[in-house]
Amino acid sequence: MESITALELQSDMYREAVAQFDRVAEVMHLDENIRERLRTPQRALIVTFPFRRDEYSEVDTLFGYRVQHVLTMGPTKGGIRFAPDVGLGEVSALAMLMTWKTAIVGLPFGGAKGGVRVDPLALSRAEKQRVTRRYTVEVINFIGPDRDIPAPDMGTDEQTMAWIMDTYSQHVGHAEPAVVTGKPPALGGSVARREATGRGVVSLIPPAALHLSMDLQGARVAVQGFGNVGRYAAIAAAELGCSVVAVSDVKGGIYNPDGLEIGKVAKWVDTHGYLEGFPGADPISNEELITLPCEILIPAAVAGVIHKDNADQVQAKIIAEGANGPTTMEADAILGERGVFIIPDVLANAGGVTVSYFEWVQDLQNYFWSENEIVARLREIMGRAFDEVLAISLKEKVDMRTAAMIKGVRRVAEAKLVRGVYP
Repeated sequence: MESITALELQSDMYREAVAQFDRVAEVMHLDENIRERLRTPQRALIVTFPFRRDEYSEVDTLFGYRVQHVLTMGPTKGGIRFAPDVGLGEVSALAMLMTWKTAIVGLPFGGAKGGVRVDPLALSRAEKQRVTRRYTVEVINFIGPDRDIPAPDMGTDEQTMAWIMDTYSQHVGHAEPAVVTGKPPALGGSVARREATGRGVVSLIPPAALHLSMDLQGARVAVQGFGNVGRYAAIAAAELGCSVVAVSDVKGGIYNPDGLEIGKVAKWVDTHGYLEGFPGADPISNEELITLPCEILIPAAVAGVIHKDNADQVQAKIIAEGANGPTTMEADAILGERGVFIIPDVLANAGGVTVSYFEWVQDLQNYFWSENEIVARLREIMGRAFDEVLAISLKEKVDMRTAAMIKGVRRVAEAKLVRGVYP
């Protein structure tokens, strides 16, 4: 298993996450002992388990993962993804990013992430339920409301979380809604969780525009990805008075320089499943969307879409990163030289984990807040975090990504130094 672990850990995403951390550690002059401790996850679990399809002719073996990067801050928190390319390196990188993300917005969590290497689109509902429940049993001693709290991610949703919650509850002998977040409201889920990440991203655009003296009325917005993050980001951007000119999904995108009616786009997707064929707009590729003429670009799909080969063609003045790692380090440097203002992923998409925190607190207390209370508290926390990161950026004369990382790493490092080493 050691050789498998070492091999899987060396993924491009993990190397990128560690390189980003190392760069910030150099800027901070971080204590070398702390630096070495934070470069690797504190706990990593690899499981294999049998899986039978609806046609019970053979039994497959699936790989599952759960990584806890830092346990110093409290229980760990992070999503579970189902995807055919999930591996230990990817999950470890995302767990590390979750540590910085929760620290930046001041939540009492360390970072975690999990996943199963399976194509969710190839699974029936019954098959997905079997995968979810068996995976939960395999990691059941790793998770819990005071240990590690999973949430939805790529390829999973609130139904997946309901199955995890039910499986965990059956094993402990009582209902335990706080074991996961992102559940349906009927099981103690938050009424605003689904749209929290997208709305959180857009909530940071007004202070960024104010800093840049940019008028948002009619500002053109392009959104890559029309899932939970991109969809609600597009809706929130339109509510701000911006003109959403382009959106895209896995099959491609649509573009109208005069602006799209996002309500109609959302209804089209609800009916047809994809953006393809939407009337009154030109079809474009995901690659073309990145370089469209616009003031604000929201990459809300997958990692690495802005890279060294297209960064010099990006026309946006503000990039608000809804996805994890949409901009490579090489592209970061190019965009920085060109004066593009980036609201980095560790800050921009922290709205999801913030509302997950609200859900966890409400489940533990059995006391639930109204949607207005949740939205108001989300805006307060996100706004305060943005102001603090911007202040660090201006004081230290660094870009926003470095400033956000400094804030997050500093909080974790201080906690580790105060707790000391046991024994």
